[in-house]
Amino acid sequence: MTIEQISQIAFAAVVSLGIIAPAFAVGMIGSNAVNSIGRNPEAATKIQTAAILFCAFAEALAIFAVLSGFIIKFVA
Repeated sequence: MTIEQISQIAFAAVVSLGIIAPAFAVGMIGSNAVNSIGRNPEAATKIQTAAILFCAFAEALAIFAVLSGFIIKFVA
């Protein structure tokens, strides 16, 4: 295998795993937030604020994974 082929495989692995993991995290955050709001509707604003913040953190990890993949693809 050439270095270019290895770079392509590494790019695909980093990006795919880096997108799948935050997608699961956002799904879990959303389901737990909806469950919590269902149990305690008075705290909906606090729960929604925290859920949106944690979703932003999870999506930031996905962006870092994509950027890392591009660094692997074009620098290596």
